[in-house]
Amino acid sequence: MGEIESATAKLAELLRHPEDLEKIAALKAEFTRKKAAVDGQLRHGLKEQLELTQSGMSSITEGQRTVNLIKEEMMKIDKLCAEAQNMIQDFPHINLVAQTHKNFESVDKMRTDIQTFEERLETLEMLLGQDDEDPANQPNLLQIHYGLTQLRDIRDEAMDQIKNTEDASTELIDNLTLENGVTVQDLFARLDEVIEWFDKHVGEACLNLIELVQSGNDGMVVRLAVVVEEEEKTDKKVQALQDAQREYKDLASRFKSITQGPKEIRGYKDKFIKSIEYVCSAQMADAKEKFQEDPEKIDKYFKWYFNNLNTVKLGMVNLMPKKWKILETYTNIYHKQMHDFVMSFAEDEGLGPQYLLAVINWVDKYYAKMNKLGFSEEDLQPHVIDNRSAELIRTYRQVIIQAVDQYMDRINTQDRKSFLDQERTAYEINADGIFQTRSLGDVWALFSQNLSVAASSERTDVAEGVVDSMFRALITRQRIWNQLIDEEKEKYSGPDPTLDGEGVAVFQEWLIAIANDQIISIDDEEDASGRASFVTVFEREVTPLVSQTYMSDRLPSQIEELKNGYIDISSRCIQIFCQLIFLTDFKPILSKFFTQEWYSRTDMASIIITFRDYLSDYEQQVHRSLRDLMIDSLADELLVQYLSAVRNKGAKFRRTDQFAAKMKDDLITAFEFFSTYGPQGQEIKQRWRAVEFFLKLLESDKSQVPFAFEDFKRNYRDVHISWVEAVIRSRDDFERSMLNAVKAKAADPIADDAPDDPIMGRVK
Repeated sequence: MGEIESATAKLAELLRHPEDLEKIAALKAEFTRKKAAVDGQLRHGLKEQLELTQSGMSSITEGQRTVNLIKEEMMKIDKLCAEAQNMIQDFPHINLVAQTHKNFESVDKMRTDIQTFEERLETLEMLLGQDDEDPANQPNLLQIHYGLTQLRDIRDEAMDQIKNTEDASTELIDNLTLENGVTVQDLFARLDEVIEWFDKHVGEACLNLIELVQSGNDGMVVRLAVVVEEEEKTDKKVQALQDAQREYKDLASRFKSITQGPKEIRGYKDKFIKSIEYVCSAQMADAKEKFQEDPEKIDKYFKWYFNNLNTVKLGMVNLMPKKWKILETYTNIYHKQMHDFVMSFAEDEGLGPQYLLAVINWVDKYYAKMNKLGFSEEDLQPHVIDNRSAELIRTYRQVIIQAVDQYMDRINTQDRKSFLDQERTAYEINADGIFQTRSLGDVWALFSQNLSVAASSERTDVAEGVVDSMFRALITRQRIWNQLIDEEKEKYSGPDPTLDGEGVAVFQEWLIAIANDQIISIDDEEDASGRASFVTVFEREVTPLVSQTYMSDRLPSQIEELKNGYIDISSRCIQIFCQLIFLTDFKPILSKFFTQEWYSRTDMASIIITFRDYLSDYEQQVHRSLRDLMIDSLADELLVQYLSAVRNKGAKFRRTDQFAAKMKDDLITAFEFFSTYGPQGQEIKQRWRAVEFFLKLLESDKSQVPFAFEDFKRNYRDVHISWVEAVIRSRDDFERSMLNAVKAKAADPIADDAPDDPIMGRVK
């Protein structure tokens, strides 16, 4: 159950956004590749283990067979000895004399060895003293080792004989005194001191082995290898003796040749290996300390690592026993410690992004350098980072993404609060004299900084993930603005509208600032300054960081979606700005249109005066690209409200009234204002032709109304039949037959080449 929850959490982390579904194919390919790599390693490891197991079983079987043969031969010898005793008449006497002679020779040899022990020990001390003066060469190393081996054997033999006596005790060895008054115990204690002295020489040589090879001191290296190899052979004999005594104690004790020699494992080979580990560990600790201070120089910190292995490959392999496989030994030790070093940082959840990046990049460099030494990635086990490179890349990328998301969340939260609290300090007049929010520059500065961080990774997969997150953050910010604007607009256009003139003014300023933000983000200056927009700069910064595939397939569509979103928000802000004017300033005036009061009022002139006042206040604070849109929005909103006024309570068109003349007067008043905007004013006039078709519906003879509607529909295919019905019902000569005829015409298809002017779609 825990594994399922872990997998679910992992999927939730990878697929946090709807856009992440596009990554499924890439993730599947990545996991398939990783699975194939792991399967390959498992197969390789299983094959090696199987071969090793089979070899071991064969060796055990062969060894068991050999031991059984030896056991049978020894039993035959024992039987022959017993039979020989019966065959020889005086064998007990002969055996006693022979044993006595052997004991005498053994005692005499032991006496001679003990008497010369001190002199030989002093000689070894002198040789060690000479080597102390030349630690780099130690010319007496082999001679000292040979002498110490003999003295060790003498001591072991003496101690063994004492243990085998019937009155064996430590007092026996303590009381043995030589002619000069020195006790044997004192000599043996001095021997331990000399052995410790010798071991110190060997240990120092092991620790300085790389330096010895690098300095060309091959003689010293060979002497050290000889000593360690001889001790290794001795340890194997001792191990074999201990095994034999443990398995065949009674039989082995009958053969003196088996029990003679060293009795304890001295472990020089193990100490040799541990010295390699110690030297590597000490240098690793130094490298780790430096890495924590400045992770970017990791290559410099590990020069020694590859220099040492190269020294072993070029200078040490021929100086060491082949069976040691010294290069593989060094490499395995070094690689394990490198694995531990890398994993210590990979598993540190509090690791900074610069360390993650250094570790990620180091893995590839490490294997490239090891490959030059002759070791492929598959040869080095375990994997230096446990095949977690992809995970670390995602983690590093997520660190940057989280930084972007967190900072954007703070900006969005602050903007939301400022907007809802109607804070005027949250926007300002910029150098171009137009409104913009104070947070606009912060957003793009944040992106630029984090793109620099992503660029420092020199990895397209990191950069592309970061860029995707930035696009998501920008699209999210667009959705937030749309939601806030809609919610705020609802306060003034909903069923229970707020009548707060000051609040409307602040809301309108916010709308101008938000609209300007969107255009500033995408508008490239076409004047002499040639100033690039935020999105253009962003695209330029992104392009060198991503792959060619991303740049050609994904980046253009994301940029296009972003720009369209900015255009939509800016247009919507201007439209709502204009709608608020009608909701707050013109609501009482609009309710009078097409009623009897309309004929005597100059409401259109009042509306135009208000337009001029608003434009005087805001036209220069709107981005130049939005000024035409503001005029168009005012004109369109006025047209929509004008035509929609047919639903006003008391709106009625009598044949005897001069409604056509009044409409013409309204149009002239409006056109005089819009004509001041040159070609744009002419386009507005064309859109206002809808009033002509509206007038035809009112003026036409009852029998011609369906045809007037047909003409209307041919020019404005989006005209709503419900509005047409309201127009027809406002005629004082309305009859049901007129409406039925119009609805019949509405069912007729529209020609494909009919104009598609959407303005009538807003008139309901």
